[in-house]
Amino acid sequence: MILTVTPNPSLDRAYEVPALTRGEVVRATGERMDPGGKGVNVSRAVAAAGVRTLAVLPLGGATGALVARLLDEQGIDVAPVQVTGATRANISVAEPDGTLTKINAPGPALTPAESAALLDTVAAHSAAADWIACCGSLPRGLAPSWYADVVRRSHAAGARIALDTCGPALLAALPGRPDVVKPNATELAEAVGRPLATLGDVLKAADELRERGARAVLASLGADGQLLVDDTGTYLGRARVDLVRSNVGAGDSSLAGFLVAGGAGPAALASAVAHGAAAVQLPGSAMPTPADLAPGAVTVTDEVPLDLALTEPAA
Repeated sequence: MILTVTPNPSLDRAYEVPALTRGEVVRATGERMDPGGKGVNVSRAVAAAGVRTLAVLPLGGATGALVARLLDEQGIDVAPVQVTGATRANISVAEPDGTLTKINAPGPALTPAESAALLDTVAAHSAAADWIACCGSLPRGLAPSWYADVVRRSHAAGARIALDTCGPALLAALPGRPDVVKPNATELAEAVGRPLATLGDVLKAADELRERGARAVLASLGADGQLLVDDTGTYLGRARVDLVRSNVGAGDSSLAGFLVAGGAGPAALASAVAHGAAAVQLPGSAMPTPADLAPGAVTVTDEVPLDLALTEPAA
């Protein structure tokens, strides 16, 4: 069972438009509404893969009630923590050339009692989980050390931890030795405090996070694929993508693919890449099913071209 923790969930509204022109009335050609937040997306992708999942998240107001209903309709078990503030709603607008504009609301501030209740709810279900995926930004009211507390408690319960966050929350959790961290290139550059221009730069940064405590690093590099660095070696995974419709939730789908395939080694990386590639070809934050995957389009190698320049260097 894969338990997900989403401290700042959302209701995600996605629109497809012919073009986005500032100051004009834009008529959408497609729309969808999904429960959102990085951990929620991981649960949705895990459930689509036929694996049991439980989503732990704070919910409040009418938006929170709608998120809970949508998750229930998708067959996802939820362990909600009721909070006073209303769950946020996010908007994404996708153009035909793949350009995506996102507007993310800040979300409610959690009280100390709500923060403690969320931590206790995770702890109450930790013993039943094979993996605990802690994902996304921390809402107002949660200290940067909150994820570090989750890592410490969950390891004590025997669960493995996958951490997908950034900034102070990521750095504070590293000494607890999360089993895998999943930054993108920008988050990785921020964590080490320097720009990343090549795959060699990414590898050095990943090694630095491992020196600080991460047992493995799964770095998402956009069009350049994903780099996995763990005790067994260094691997680069790539996939051919013919059309990008939306990258909302693609990284979350990748993490789900990695975890359902065991969460270690090149086979799990191949699954991560296949899930991420499938997700970007779907509308909004739709999560891929097994029928959407194209494992034959994925390549994984341990011969990493360290001097290869990143398509999108991270400052």
